[in-house]
Amino acid sequence: MPDSKPTHRWKQLDRDLGRIGAVEYATHYVAQPLVGFGIALVFIAVAAFASTLFFGGDQYSYIVIVAAAFGAYMAVNIGANDVANNMGPAVGANALTMGGAIVIAAVFESAGALLAGGDVVSTISKGIIDPDSVASSEVFIWAMMAALISSALWVNMATWVGAPVSTTHSVVGGVMGAGIAAAGFAAVSWPTMGAIAASWVISPVLGGLIASGFLAFIKIMIIYRDDKIAAARRWVPTLIGIMSGVFATYLAMKGLSRIVNISFGAACLVGLGVGLVTLTIVRPLVWRQSEGLENRNKSLKVLFNIPLILSAALLSFAHGANDVANAVGPLAAIVHAESFGTFAGQVDIPTWVMVTGAFGISFGLVLFGPKLIRMVGSQITKLNPMRAYCVALSAAITVIVASALGLPVSSTHIAVGGVFGVGFFREWDSERRARLSANNRPEAKRIAPEERRRRKLVRRSHFLTVIAAWVITVPAAALMSGFIFVMLRMAFVG
Repeated sequence: MPDSKPTHRWKQLDRDLGRIGAVEYATHYVAQPLVGFGIALVFIAVAAFASTLFFGGDQYSYIVIVAAAFGAYMAVNIGANDVANNMGPAVGANALTMGGAIVIAAVFESAGALLAGGDVVSTISKGIIDPDSVASSEVFIWAMMAALISSALWVNMATWVGAPVSTTHSVVGGVMGAGIAAAGFAAVSWPTMGAIAASWVISPVLGGLIASGFLAFIKIMIIYRDDKIAAARRWVPTLIGIMSGVFATYLAMKGLSRIVNISFGAACLVGLGVGLVTLTIVRPLVWRQSEGLENRNKSLKVLFNIPLILSAALLSFAHGANDVANAVGPLAAIVHAESFGTFAGQVDIPTWVMVTGAFGISFGLVLFGPKLIRMVGSQITKLNPMRAYCVALSAAITVIVASALGLPVSSTHIAVGGVFGVGFFREWDSERRARLSANNRPEAKRIAPEERRRRKLVRRSHFLTVIAAWVITVPAAALMSGFIFVMLRMAFVG
């Protein structure tokens, strides 16, 4: 009895300490985003300061400083949102750790942006708004500024709520909305917008078809074979060779264009040569790696880890080449207009502008990317190395083709379309095999429709959410951009 009070006192102290520990844990958890936010602000400030060193103009140089800050802000948001589509499948398939994915993506995103990121920029900054419809270069500059601000804000909000929206949609919608607010509907090049809109529909469908096609090939030629290991030894090196050949063709076409002019045919020959050399080198490595593996599907996952990692790196390179335009396209247009006092003719993209976009994407990936990487990699459909490889390779091929054509397609649509394509193909293949089994065994138990719906391999809620986010992005960014342009014109143009 005498010990009851001290015991109660110690229990109370334990509860108090527990509360303190919980507060410390919560503080640590909240501080992590704050640290990332602080580092991002430092990068944006450095980008703005660097613009004062590299920009050659004197008049209205503060406009370039502000534009550089928002360009860096947009690049950070692209890294936080879009890059998840590249690395999500590899992380979801457990082929890469989160840290390894971030390192690979940061290196290859920057390389793609700096080596091959120039073609799409002119489409973003020049192809959507008709220069003849804009009253003056000052109005054009504020229109580009409004597009940059609105698209960055929209992508930031989407990242905050965990929605993998298209940054390409955001920028194109922002440019279109600002152009309409500046000079009416005639200011927008509707043929260009029509081609871009068509690519938004075609790209996810094409990404899904290519991904499902590769998965069907792997299932037919490897998984459904009696000797799976022997089939994998035959076909896995070929898949790696195809991937290497595509990468080499693209690099020869675009990455080396600033050094030597290579025709499309010559680039294809380079890719063919690299693919054959890769095939020769990889075949004995795959053979050695497959020794001692059991003849079952689980063993095949080991053989696909390396091609999955390489394909993810290829996709990051292609994404950096294609989506750097979203960050620096309007910024390049503003710098050009400020430097030359005109917005006609070809836009010359300064190196510091490209570096801002490349490093901003990497910073955004490192600081804020893991959230959406997990969402894309594991919350839409279950991925293993073989399925994730199909998604990454199909997305890489589609993005490379689009970037080579100078068409600003959405890498988000392509990659997520690939994930959906793989998931829907698995559903179709599973139902097909179930029907075959039921036909061969009439006594087998029939699956009820409710149970069949429960066994769907693609989460329909995520599918509908993603589609809704895709649909709303362009009008939302356009309305926001138009409003921001009106505010900027009232404040600065008069």
